[in-house]
Amino acid sequence: MEAVLVYIKHHIKWVWKVIEFVNAKLVILFYRKDLNEIDDKLKDRSGIEPYLYRRLLPSDVESLHSLINTQSKEDLKYFNPHGFDLTSLKKQFKNDSLIMMGVFDKEHLVGYFFLRFFFTRKCFVGRIIDHSYRGKGIGRVMNQLMYKISWDMNFRCLSTISRHNQLVMRAHSNNTNLVIRKELRNDYLLVEFLQDMS
Repeated sequence: MEAVLVYIKHHIKWVWKVIEFVNAKLVILFYRKDLNEIDDKLKDRSGIEPYLYRRLLPSDVESLHSLINTQSKEDLKYFNPHGFDLTSLKKQFKNDSLIMMGVFDKEHLVGYFFLRFFFTRKCFVGRIIDHSYRGKGIGRVMNQLMYKISWDMNFRCLSTISRHNQLVMRAHSNNTNLVIRKELRNDYLLVEFLQDMS
């Protein structure tokens, strides 16, 4: 099923828009209470970090646009959860099933991560960090937040990763939560992040 959805998302745009619209309505209908608690989970983490982790607001769209569009083409080659132009980014803020979050160094947006919920209790995650802020532990905290929020809501936490994306493959090489679920087209993997039960 996931392979079909990935194909539709990248090749049949109008069908994907319909799926996203219907999915967003169902996510809000069934999971509104859980979604409303996400901000508290982000605040809990921000109190102990030098960086602020919070949900992005429509007023952050220019900062998000700047962050994404100042990254190298190589960094964006495998990161394409949605369009990156201002119009596309503004539309994402209206998608109730997509929770967009940011990492701030004071007022400067240095990282973007998201949770894309599907009413079937699956949550796809992704992230990007400004090149000059990598290696500071931000990605580890992003992962912890994405996983915990998904698991606390009883969602499966999933992502698609290209085998050719050396940066991400290296970053996840020691991730004990990661399990490969399926081989997808074009050397992509469907992975799931499992909660450590020990």
